[in-house]
Amino acid sequence: MTTNPASLEYSPEVEAATASIHERLKHVIPDVEWTIHAPLIARINELKREKGATLVVHNYQTPEIFHGVADYTGDSLGMAQFGANTDADVILVCGVRFMAETAKILSPEKTVLLPDMDAGCSLAASITGEDVRKLRAEHPGVPIVAYVNTYADVRAEVDVCCTSANAVQVVESLNADKVIFVPDGYLGRYVASQTDVELINWEGACEVHERFTAAELRGYRADFPGIEVIAHPECPPDVLEEADFVGSTSGMIRYVGERKPEKVVMITECSMSDNVAVEYPEVDFVRPCNLCPHMKRISLPKILRSLETLSPQVELDPELGQRAKRSLDRMLAIGRGPGKA
Repeated sequence: MTTNPASLEYSPEVEAATASIHERLKHVIPDVEWTIHAPLIARINELKREKGATLVVHNYQTPEIFHGVADYTGDSLGMAQFGANTDADVILVCGVRFMAETAKILSPEKTVLLPDMDAGCSLAASITGEDVRKLRAEHPGVPIVAYVNTYADVRAEVDVCCTSANAVQVVESLNADKVIFVPDGYLGRYVASQTDVELINWEGACEVHERFTAAELRGYRADFPGIEVIAHPECPPDVLEEADFVGSTSGMIRYVGERKPEKVVMITECSMSDNVAVEYPEVDFVRPCNLCPHMKRISLPKILRSLETLSPQVELDPELGQRAKRSLDRMLAIGRGPGKA
């Protein structure tokens, strides 16, 4: 049943229902915006209880989603694992399509929703299962590792998956002199710099992280003396060389929490800075402005509509899902490393 538009007005009831969330978000969401978000947040939180749904939200979602309606927040694999372990029959993924596929792979019996099926990923789209089969034919006997930021047809063809945090551990666990690494060429170069294993890299890239430059980081240091620069390993090598710390999203969050820098810039998708700033208001976050256009397809109105209609639903061929799950299971047997992707 569609929500009555009158119920989406900012009323005293909505104000009371969202007061604790508003208090936390005051320094990242202006009051004028809050009056638009709050009725949607209140209705979504009410509706997910009615529908028996759990909302898993990626670190790159905007604060009103990340802090307003999430049952779990984190990286794509953590989102899927939480969904698999919850008693909820419906998992709504606030992320991009490969993340929703991961949730379906690990929870084939559950209803998995993605509010916008056009929420894609330049990195995941850079390679197909057919490409992996060609790589295997060109390099017989060489094991293939896939970053989890790939679609199910790719994971079904590789030997094992990895996250950005455990990529080195996964590569070295294969006990091979040479390994094929797909699809992120920048992450592959970073992994190669941390191990003696020879990597054959696929040259895919994240359209957000590849836009950062070393000159941009030097500009931050010039404009904000004493700033600490922390970067995701999907960035180009010259960017990583300029950074004070390189790590996965949870590694970056942990760095801020442990060090409490006076000023910091997180070289990754910029909504993550807003979300972490909520937890550490004493830290001055300088925001880079690289947005993921795919993540931003997910919005509170689309989440509400998805819950109302229980659509769009993510479907996978069962046989493909089983094959894709094997590469995930092999990674989980090795371990996720000290952080998350």
